[in-house]
Amino acid sequence: MEVLDKLKEKCGIFGIFGHAEAANITYLGLHALQHRGQESAGITTSDGTRIYRYGHMGLVNDIFTPEVIERLPGTIAIGHNRYSTSGQSIPENIQPLAVQNSRGAVALSHNGNIVNAQEIREELEERGAIFQSSSDTEIIIHLMARSRGSNGIDRLIEALHQVRGAYSLLILSEKRLIAVRDPRGFRPLSMGRLGDAWVFTSETCSLDLIEADFVRDVSPGEIVVVDRNGVSSFFPFPKMKASPCIFEYIYFARPDSVIDGLSVYEVRKRLGAKLAEESPADADVVVPVPDSGVPAALGYAQRLDLPLEWGLIRNHYVGRTFIEPSQSIRHFGVKLKLNPAGEAIRGKRVVLIDDSIVRGTTSRKIVKMIRAAGAREVHLRISSPPAKSPCFYGIDTPSHQELIASSHTVDEIRNYVTADSIGYLSLEGMRWAVQRDQSLETASFCEACFSGHYPVSFPRKDESQMDFWFPSGVFNV
Repeated sequence: MEVLDKLKEKCGIFGIFGHAEAANITYLGLHALQHRGQESAGITTSDGTRIYRYGHMGLVNDIFTPEVIERLPGTIAIGHNRYSTSGQSIPENIQPLAVQNSRGAVALSHNGNIVNAQEIREELEERGAIFQSSSDTEIIIHLMARSRGSNGIDRLIEALHQVRGAYSLLILSEKRLIAVRDPRGFRPLSMGRLGDAWVFTSETCSLDLIEADFVRDVSPGEIVVVDRNGVSSFFPFPKMKASPCIFEYIYFARPDSVIDGLSVYEVRKRLGAKLAEESPADADVVVPVPDSGVPAALGYAQRLDLPLEWGLIRNHYVGRTFIEPSQSIRHFGVKLKLNPAGEAIRGKRVVLIDDSIVRGTTSRKIVKMIRAAGAREVHLRISSPPAKSPCFYGIDTPSHQELIASSHTVDEIRNYVTADSIGYLSLEGMRWAVQRDQSLETASFCEACFSGHYPVSFPRKDESQMDFWFPSGVFNV
């Protein structure tokens, strides 16, 4: 049972080359990226001659005990936090996926979604391939294994020329680390230095934790190779228009991260400020839905010179499952995570700021909760446009039918969530907020969940988009 009705984070990846405590540093990096996936986590390391792997269902802090870390030797490591955007939530899908064949051992961590994975999987199975997971990541390994390329890089390039969609990859062999970002740059991937070691991560917040220096973002379509000879970089794919995911800035990424040169925190404040310009409310107080709604609420409050109150308190210690009471408690799931601070809202006209509405069920419960706590009026404001279309590039979104904005007008949504008024940010306002320079033209982003315009085609017949593991001779610790 999900407590809050939100789009789900994709995955987080982290890697390091040339550090004596590679496994421990990777554990810390994954800890900083826990928000990107809470189903499972894994780490694979290399000591130069052998690959070691450990993964488990659950949270990073629970999985990687000191005893486990000691069993992951080596100076090269990659790690992965998983939230399944496709494929099942089962141990076989834990990443990094790791295999060994006559060409050596390789492990792979993937953030994104291969939109033609099912088609490739079926072709490979017809040619005798045997899959051991339902993860789309496994098809990349199969394609590499079948390639006639003369070396690992050539085999990787040949494999990636056959796939379409979103992928930020970290690939580990016995002696090197490879980072790849798809030609459109859907998913973020940054590069840093920790002393003499090279670090790659989904978000810069993990660099801050381990006190590494940010170097740059991996560019769309770039392959970066790190080995004992140093760092090399090349662009083997046809150049395409960049389409980084705009929802990273609205909700997914941590606000203390910087993605492709943009501060997530500052973008969210600008989203809120623009929302205030487009949809002001005659109100007494601004209340954010924590945590992702806080920067937008701050921008909204500052633009309208309204006080910001912590009118909703979030419980951060809610697990993925819980025992429901035998007697029904109305709005139990939401109450488990959020509770109103009555003195902050009682008798007041409240502007409630959230980053998005998915099905509308949680918004309805929160509005009723605020009203029951004594608010005189509740005006709901959303710091993004209406989410009308599912994502096929690595975000777990509901189908068209489940997205309330795809089949209801704004006024019908207002009526359903029982708010006195409702206002969404416009597409133009959202685009303005993510400009690197407010005087320049809007940068290119993937905004398919709002506009329905998809940068990469996919099989329209399959909105469930299955996600696709490989026999592993790797040393599982």
